[in-house]
Amino acid sequence: MDAGFAELLSRHLRYLGSAPLTGDARLRDLGLDSMQAINLLFAIEDAYGVSIPDELLVDETFETGGNLWSVVVRLREGDRR
Repeated sequence: MDAGFAELLSRHLRYLGSAPLTGDARLRDLGLDSMQAINLLFAIEDAYGVSIPDELLVDETFETGGNLWSVVVRLREGDRR
């Protein structure tokens, strides 16, 4: 994850506190609920110029920051799988 992505993500994690965000941190454990996930989705799409397709809107994608970041990277590179 780059620093900008970690900053964007941390705004949606009410239980993160002052701890650094790692790629393997479980987002649900840090307070990401379904409403926050929707807000996060829109924020990511706006900030990174991607559109996350429906088939990637699954629990695995939003399980960790690292999973979500890897989807963003793949989409920015043109890989929609």
